[in-house]
Amino acid sequence: MKIEKIRLRHVFGTVETDGTFWEERLVMPLDVYPEFRETTERADQSDQKTENTLAHDAYFVQVETDEGVIGIGGPITRAIAFIIENELSHFLIGRDPLATEFIWDVLHRAMVHGRQGNTMIAISAIDNALWDLKGRYFNVPVYSIIGGPTRSEVPAYASMLGYDVLDMGLVAERAKQYQELGYTAQKWFFRHGPMSGAEGFKKNVELAETLRETLGEDDDIMLDCWQSMDVNYVIRLAEAIEDTHPRWLEEVAMPDRIDSYRKIREATNIPLSGAEHHYTRWGMKQFIDAEALDILQPDIYWAGGLSEVLKIAAIATTADLITIPHGHSTNAGIHFSVSQSPIHTPYQEYLVKWNIIHQHFLKDPVQPESGSIKAPTSVGMAMDLDPDKIEREEEPNFGS
Repeated sequence: MKIEKIRLRHVFGTVETDGTFWEERLVMPLDVYPEFRETTERADQSDQKTENTLAHDAYFVQVETDEGVIGIGGPITRAIAFIIENELSHFLIGRDPLATEFIWDVLHRAMVHGRQGNTMIAISAIDNALWDLKGRYFNVPVYSIIGGPTRSEVPAYASMLGYDVLDMGLVAERAKQYQELGYTAQKWFFRHGPMSGAEGFKKNVELAETLRETLGEDDDIMLDCWQSMDVNYVIRLAEAIEDTHPRWLEEVAMPDRIDSYRKIREATNIPLSGAEHHYTRWGMKQFIDAEALDILQPDIYWAGGLSEVLKIAAIATTADLITIPHGHSTNAGIHFSVSQSPIHTPYQEYLVKWNIIHQHFLKDPVQPESGSIKAPTSVGMAMDLDPDKIEREEEPNFGS
């Protein structure tokens, strides 16, 4: 079997929403500047929206073989699809699609100026498409060929990005709603950073206190700083909310500032998580060697694909660290999570609103039941697109 074609699919559709979809954004590194801090939109939100719909488009990479077996990866952005089309696809034609280690190494060695960022995200999408293909070829779920399941389901934590975090009445209402759906853990996102002053700091503290008061003592609470804070601010914040017993503080600084993570970790009893915006086993090893994190959160669609995240997790276990991948792709994530030791991967992230977007075009979206995600029974990664959701499809035109 040989790879015959790399097809980029650009699909369009409409996501039905219940009122305003993106209610509030999270704190961002750009918030050090007033022109960004005072806007309500995230810099990367581009879908056109009305009150009850989102006009949504996405790209998918489809690997096609001479035996008719395919594999699909995505969704990805136009920028990532461009890199696949113009820089990576020619390395794949004529290759054995089951040789995932060989292909990953070829792509990594070829992209000497792209070992992080968008090029690594493009490599990740190809790698995940090849794993989907491999599962289809052997007619099994992907977790069956990366070691088999360690359990039949994985607890999910509800990741509440996009919900209002300024109205504490709404925070309490939504937190209670998801607790009643069966989730025993929730992650919420701070809206304010160091440049928001005393009032922003108080709002951050109030968020943590409201969640603990609403959810009781037994549920886990995670709080995300989204790489937007600094050492002194986070240490102060950690001291102020320590009595709410967060399960972790996430992405307390930008990912290259590993010394900042180490200083904060040494100064607080709250565990630190992060590295969602870092890449490959070599990048994660920097955090491990510095003893800067308690929980590693590589993204399976950013950090190098399933092939690389399996290596990251293996390295992490040598330091007895937890690996819970960022919840960019539930379809890929569950195959990783269900194959890992429960003590080293106790949760899977479920980004509630982003999963509506990222899984919109999929025929079989993966969704939690009573707060847990079951081991899939479908072959591959269940990445078939649903023609009923595709209103139109265009041939991408990236130029030469």
